[in-house]
Amino acid sequence: MSLTVNLYYTGINGSARKFAEEMESSGTADRIRAEKGNLRYEYFFPMNDPETVLLIDSWSDQAALDVHHASSMMQEIAVLREKYDLHMKVERFVSDESGPQDTQFVRK
Repeated sequence: MSLTVNLYYTGINGSARKFAEEMESSGTADRIRAEKGNLRYEYFFPMNDPETVLLIDSWSDQAALDVHHASSMMQEIAVLREKYDLHMKVERFVSDESGPQDTQFVRK
């Protein structure tokens, strides 16, 4: 069972995008990607909302996510969120281990 957390960071005057850019340029995002159990850590920009950034953050299990949440990196991220005055919306998903669904709609 893997977990995926979608975090929507919203700010003003491009601050959410600047936050994501600093997470990447500072190496913080790469350090998170290197943590044991991290499966995905990627930022996306919604086409219809220039003030929001979507982070897709996936982990092998809850234990790996708990270790990440207990790390000093969370304080670094909190400082950056504050710096850019971001607000967040969070969605959490648990993988469906029953196998591929709706494959007839997927073009590979």
